[in-house]
Amino acid sequence: MTEPADRKQPERLRPPPLRDDCFALPAGVDWTPVDTALAMLRERLSVVAGSEVLPLGQAQGRVLAEPVVARRANPPQPNSAVDGYGFAHTALGAGDQVLPLIKGRSAAGVPFAGTVPEGYALRILTGAALPEGVDTVIMEEDVSLGDGEIAFRGGLKPGANTRRAGEDVEAGETVLHPGRVLTPADLALCAAVGVAELSVRQPLRVAVISTGDELVEPGQPAREGQIFDANRPMLIALLRDLGFHPIDLGRVADDRDSLRAAFDRGATEADAILTSGGASAGDEDHVSALLNEAGAMAEWRIALKPGRPLALGVWNGTPVFGLPGNPVAAMVCTLIFARPALGLLAGEGWREPQAFEVPAAFSKSKKPGRREYLRARIRDGRAEVFHSEGSGRISGLSWAEGLVELPDGAAVIGPGDPVRYIPYGSFR
Repeated sequence: MTEPADRKQPERLRPPPLRDDCFALPAGVDWTPVDTALAMLRERLSVVAGSEVLPLGQAQGRVLAEPVVARRANPPQPNSAVDGYGFAHTALGAGDQVLPLIKGRSAAGVPFAGTVPEGYALRILTGAALPEGVDTVIMEEDVSLGDGEIAFRGGLKPGANTRRAGEDVEAGETVLHPGRVLTPADLALCAAVGVAELSVRQPLRVAVISTGDELVEPGQPAREGQIFDANRPMLIALLRDLGFHPIDLGRVADDRDSLRAAFDRGATEADAILTSGGASAGDEDHVSALLNEAGAMAEWRIALKPGRPLALGVWNGTPVFGLPGNPVAAMVCTLIFARPALGLLAGEGWREPQAFEVPAAFSKSKKPGRREYLRARIRDGRAEVFHSEGSGRISGLSWAEGLVELPDGAAVIGPGDPVRYIPYGSFR
């Protein structure tokens, strides 16, 4: 039987055109620039870590919660910067000098009890308090010592080789401000100004979850199609290295109810949640689906390579960072997005990694539309990049010592051109 000529035939189903770039931006989709996503995190997050008071010896690496005010000056009194002889500068005349010595000396911790008469000198050691009548010290190397007297050349300036009281820190001065991650040098400063205890933030607790039926624990038997979970060990170690307290919530299968239970546990036990995998828009990408279901999905189409599928949301009041499943993308997104956001939650404030402009040791032609991060390291003063940009090339993470950041726009880079290099250590 013949169809009527005017009857429309259904259109044949046609496949979409092939793309030569799997990261090409889909038509009609608004992508969020990296800086916009970072600004959103900075605006919407605030400190959640509690505080406690610790003695100096336990405070290293903690985030300072309150200002540190000097209880006394440093140094607390004028003292000598050298081993030598002290006297009043007003007693000196022109030309070479000869001064009689008085008995006794001033040493660190054992000050001279009396007053040094004008025109006399006193033996004084490094760090010793300047006694009454002494405002200048001559180094012992510049002195000829005789029987009860010293001789030295003229020209010594008033106050030479001495330290005035409070020249480093005045009493009542604020020496450290909240948000500082305390270093051994900070503890020395606190001790010097008489501070024995510090109010610090409790370590930020970050739950770590891996998602995917394909994952098995390293060392366990792996069936066909399964892979070992590389993300969780990496993220737990990275969080610990950054000063946070990781909580391992294990692997979760591609099951929405199981992931919901893991999210509930993370929101109870931690201050933030990091997941890897399931942050895209596929049938088994439950991270994005759950956050959307809860009405707390913020942004996920980030104009970034590697790491396009990035979920930023909230679950029961707890921030969730849904990282891509590929280890390279997971690490890059942790460093670029999660690191400053977690620092803000921990009380550090918003910290941007220190970058350095260095000459490139590579060639690269970059398309516009995304910011790109290349695994890199410095050799002979130039930035080398890993030979492959594939997100599954975990060996490149181990090979690299930092990242080369390429701008959002198009770029053509040749050997010797300046590039922005961020060492891994800058994220600490």
